[in-house]
Amino acid sequence: MPAPPVWDVRLRRQLRQADSRFDLDLAFSSDAARVVLFGPSGAGKTQALRLIAGIARPDDGRVAVVGRVLYDRAAGVSLSAPQRRLATMFQDYALFPHLTVRQNVAYAVQPGWRNPSRRLRDPKAESWIERFGLQPVAEHYPHQLSGGQRQRTALARALVTEPAALLLDEPFAALDRGLRRQLRAELLQLQQALHLPMLLITHDEEDLEVLAEQVVELSAGKRVLRDPADARAAMLR
Repeated sequence: MPAPPVWDVRLRRQLRQADSRFDLDLAFSSDAARVVLFGPSGAGKTQALRLIAGIARPDDGRVAVVGRVLYDRAAGVSLSAPQRRLATMFQDYALFPHLTVRQNVAYAVQPGWRNPSRRLRDPKAESWIERFGLQPVAEHYPHQLSGGQRQRTALARALVTEPAALLLDEPFAALDRGLRRQLRAELLQLQQALHLPMLLITHDEEDLEVLAEQVVELSAGKRVLRDPADARAAMLR
């Protein structure tokens, strides 16, 4: 029996605002560990990521990652976002401004209405803080961090939960070109070391060149499947 694809996504969602309507119709199946979803602003990329993550609910479809069904309307399966075990990192990183780096990372291990104590030294959190070289700023707050440090903190918080896959929405957009190049290489090395499936939203051709094994192009809510070389050539035309 053949192994299931890494990504099996079929999603439909109709969005209405005032007199306008947007139809998202996304379907792709891929064995690639690193899939890049790209397209112009308003193409539906972030909405697609929210549907895969379970943050928003589709009208119809199916989502399975490495054979584990997360959503299947026909079968009556609809796991909540926490149950899906997908780590999602948005462009603004969504760090808690009133928590230190250490507390932000530890929060993912011990979520709840009480914030982690500044004295807490959770072994899992400490391991990722060390892995990302964040020990010198572990007691700093987000506003005291550089762009790269904020991104590493957000990644550490996402990965400390041992997710089944990683979803990233324009993770390098707010960084300068040199830092983007450095963190892109770090992300590639991390993904390869962890063998963690990754879905990345971007409009940056360098992200495609370095990170993409499979490219899914979205245009006005519809998808066109291409290999990375074809997608990059199309962006340069």
